[in-house]
Amino acid sequence: MMEEELRCALCNHLFRNPVLLPCYHSVCLNCAIRSQKSAQQTQPQPEGSLNNLNEITSDYSDIDKLSLVSETDSGVVCNSRPNSYVGIPNIQGILFPPLHSSALSLNCPVCQKVVYFDENGANNLQKNRTLQNIVDKYVEAKHLPVFCQLCEGDPNVAAVMCEQCEVFYCEACRDNCHPARGPLVKHSLVNPQQGKANLRARIKERKPNCVEHAEETLSMFCMICKVPVCVLCLQEGNHTNHDVQALGAMCKAQKTELSHNLQAVSEKAKGVTEFIQKLKCMAEKVPDNCVQFEATISAQCDLLIEAILVRKQQLLEFARQERDHKIKTLRDQITSCTSKLQQTTGFLQFCIEALKETDPTAFLQVGNSLTNRVSNLDMTWHKEVTPIPWLSHQFDLTLDYQSVLETVQQMTFSQRKPPAPPEMIPEECVAENNSVTIAWLSQPTSFVEGYVLQLDDGNHGDFRDVYCGLETVCTIDGLHFNSVYRARAKAINSTGESRYSDPVSLHTAEVAWFTLDPVSAHPDIVLTNENQTVTCDSYEHRVALGNVGFSRGIHYWEFFVDRLGNNTDPAFGIARFDVVKDLMLGKDNKGWSMYIDHQRSWFLHSDHHHNRNDGGIDKGCVVGVLLDLDRHCLSFFVNDERQGSIAFSGLHGVFFPAVSVNRNVQVTIHTGLDPPSEEKPCL
Repeated sequence: MMEEELRCALCNHLFRNPVLLPCYHSVCLNCAIRSQKSAQQTQPQPEGSLNNLNEITSDYSDIDKLSLVSETDSGVVCNSRPNSYVGIPNIQGILFPPLHSSALSLNCPVCQKVVYFDENGANNLQKNRTLQNIVDKYVEAKHLPVFCQLCEGDPNVAAVMCEQCEVFYCEACRDNCHPARGPLVKHSLVNPQQGKANLRARIKERKPNCVEHAEETLSMFCMICKVPVCVLCLQEGNHTNHDVQALGAMCKAQKTELSHNLQAVSEKAKGVTEFIQKLKCMAEKVPDNCVQFEATISAQCDLLIEAILVRKQQLLEFARQERDHKIKTLRDQITSCTSKLQQTTGFLQFCIEALKETDPTAFLQVGNSLTNRVSNLDMTWHKEVTPIPWLSHQFDLTLDYQSVLETVQQMTFSQRKPPAPPEMIPEECVAENNSVTIAWLSQPTSFVEGYVLQLDDGNHGDFRDVYCGLETVCTIDGLHFNSVYRARAKAINSTGESRYSDPVSLHTAEVAWFTLDPVSAHPDIVLTNENQTVTCDSYEHRVALGNVGFSRGIHYWEFFVDRLGNNTDPAFGIARFDVVKDLMLGKDNKGWSMYIDHQRSWFLHSDHHHNRNDGGIDKGCVVGVLLDLDRHCLSFFVNDERQGSIAFSGLHGVFFPAVSVNRNVQVTIHTGLDPPSEEKPCL
């Protein structure tokens, strides 16, 4: 299982001295050296691509260019860039893209990305210590032999390890490369197992030093370049002014994230294990169910005259073929799920071993890559493994033995049964703002001609029909905020209908995020800033509404006054959807507002204004609107202070946020805000 993660893609053996490519894939060092070739032999770049890159980067500072490198550290290259790594000319002997100084190149055997080197070639690559440690532990656990590091071709089993050279030798290579004479006579040779243990202990005790500043210890992690750095790198190196984090804290954070993602995938693997057991049980039940099915067919056929006996044998043969088909299909599904489970379990074991890595630097070489793989596996799991049997262990067929003798020769199985209940897909059911999207699927053995979707009132009330049709996804808008809705579905066909599925619960947003609605706004209204800023071309008041309506809950939003000319009095408040939009908000009986100028304000509804309040607004002021539909009242605030008393009470129905402005006024709406903490009780 996990062994697949521990084999080099070039030699297909367990990794020996693995090195890490910039795309986060690993190869054996010797494999990389053997596979590298002259940079001139690499497939040429698209014409003009390097020139375009030079033009793009010529206007950037060195820091910007280094940021460009970090973009492609994951190995993913944008379509507008060459099909290789993009960055500054030379980072520790690794070149992307090739320059005139490029000597050697190497294609990643996994993703085919190209990396270019200077004359040192693959020796510039970093060692993947986490992977090497996992391989060593695996070799010890499996009692596998240690191989010579100097053999050409297939290596021989190592006989000794030199503690000074830290190299494993077979008998032949020891005699040829490490003779017991001269200065080598003082070297200590130990057996490979002891050498492995001593080597790991030394590596564990060593503090990782900076490549550019050999005397400095790696202590920080550059968030832009995604590499460990030392103090001098931050003061005088390429990482000046870069965002950095403590090395230990960053390692802990990545381990925490990986552990969290692993837990989610582990739960899915556990679910597949249970699902496989369910399939096995179904496969065991198929023969017994087939026996019962055959007995039913025999009993019904025996009631007919001798002319039906030939047809009876045909029907029995069909049942046996159906039995074989079901058993084969279920076994195929078991095989498919088992294969996926083995791959996933192997990957999980590998990740768990990686989490045991105690060296932060070593772990950070692979942590981000493993996290991305686990996240991708988590997101695509429901597409690759569907926990629903491909077919039923039941035989969904019955004989119509009441047919008259003249129709015996046409007698066959009834073709339909009422469908099985559909299943909700929780990972695809989502709530956004005050709308929910429900997704479901039918049982694979059911014939379905339509579905009925029901939704309750968001307060544990009765279910009601909200959709009827063939689609298996439905979005319902205009719901209450901060409410838990339950949804369920049933399948129907000409024979009958299924029972309802188990309900799924979805929680709508606690606070409303909305913008102003350009469709319903008056034509003179001008909306900008993603429909959050409103101005008007007319000297007369024009109304704009929000794109959501409220009928329940407490909602608060604010208007920031961007511009306020003389003799202007914008109005803020709420309205029905059919409010008159060419009058000041509140002039008709469909709007409730506070209109305010530089010195004072009034509350306005049905062309009746009341409660004059001193204190106006100017550029930079903030006007807040508090709609409390739990107590059915409306209040206003100016710069976080209540403007007068409760403006309106006794409000029932659906209300939309609203504002009316004329020329020389510009305001910007801010939504999704918590209500002010100090409130007076509604009257």
